[in-house]
Amino acid sequence: MDAAIGFVVAHGDAVDRARLSRLRTGAPPSPELLDAAEVGQASDGGWPAYLGAAVASVDATCFRLSELDDLGALGRPAARRALDWLAARQLPDGGWEEDPALAGSAPDWARPGDPEAGFHLTANAGFWLTVAGLDARAAGPLDHRVGGAYAGVVHAAAQSLTARLRPDGSWPSFLAAGWLSAAVLHRQEMFHEAARIQVVLAERMPEMSPGDVAWLAATLRRVGIDDQDWVLLRARRRLAETQRSDGGWESDDGHQFDVHTTLAAIRACR
Repeated sequence: MDAAIGFVVAHGDAVDRARLSRLRTGAPPSPELLDAAEVGQASDGGWPAYLGAAVASVDATCFRLSELDDLGALGRPAARRALDWLAARQLPDGGWEEDPALAGSAPDWARPGDPEAGFHLTANAGFWLTVAGLDARAAGPLDHRVGGAYAGVVHAAAQSLTARLRPDGSWPSFLAAGWLSAAVLHRQEMFHEAARIQVVLAERMPEMSPGDVAWLAATLRRVGIDDQDWVLLRARRRLAETQRSDGGWESDDGHQFDVHTTLAAIRACR
């Protein structure tokens, strides 16, 4: 962990170091830094995939929420507008898709009209609305249901996900959709369905990249799964095996995201 912390300090920007500080000590970032982390938000509440783009993206908004979560900023107006935007974007079947206008630029895991991408976006959006509801309940009485203010939205998302799970616990989408779905279903007390997914994840873990293992572990820990859970124990062993000599972990999305992956590993092991 000391080596991982040193990697973020050496290679991260001001926002990355503030995320690290809060993960380690709970120190709140400065208002100026939080403003910088929220830059680029569209008027409707979501974030576009690219600065200055006109159309907000479900995938990009979930990524920005993950950064703001590390900064303790999910309760700020910018994050709340983004969460309300996500909730309003839910489709009648309980799922999510990107705006058709993004068809020419969206990555494979967010391509409009693609069923695999739709499953992944549903798991991702459902996860962040779950987290927001948990945080709101921790801060005070909001709604007694799981998911707080977004309880109905999250419940519909969980139903959409379980309807497409295969009998062996696998799912018809990208790898990350598995742990995001497991987290959503766990918090909906759909423990049998969540456990089926976790068994598949554990079987695939030896072949997972460091970035995927870090994201998996951080996701499951964020919804309160015990750090001694057998899947999380396997994940931490895998992270120990794949840490580089410079203290960081390699991202699947290029070296410019190595700090983000390393922060996810720290979040998973804190």
